[in-house]
Amino acid sequence: MDLSNLKPAVGSTASKRRIGRGPGSGLGGTSTRGHKGAKSRSGYSRKIGFEGGQMPLQRRVPKFGFKNINRVNYKAINLEVIEELAKAKNLTSVSLADLQAAGFINAKQLVKILANGTLTLKLDVEANAFSKKAEEAIVAAGGSVKKL
Repeated sequence: MDLSNLKPAVGSTASKRRIGRGPGSGLGGTSTRGHKGAKSRSGYSRKIGFEGGQMPLQRRVPKFGFKNINRVNYKAINLEVIEELAKAKNLTSVSLADLQAAGFINAKQLVKILANGTLTLKLDVEANAFSKKAEEAIVAAGGSVKKL
């Protein structure tokens, strides 16, 4: 047995249908396209979403809402996460670089500190935004807040 003896399994391959080669082939005349209509014409290509003239789904479904192009997306980080990070790395101040090094954010993300959890350490926290409660909790623990 070698490469010259290899053949496809019996019945697994079929020859290509030769359409439009006269009536003797059985596939002449309309050449499997049927009679009349757009699909029978040369040059026809169906548009994406076309439903035969029926109102297409993307036009039937109601559209509502509003996308604000000026929206600022923040990565939310809770106080408990900051406390755990400060305890693990023995930090007195937490900056974006520390959060990035720990894998919580990537270089392009903006950070907002939220007040979920409790803060017992005195920390200087640096972020793009703070919730009011988070800011109060950090100051109450004796730390400071720096908005970038």
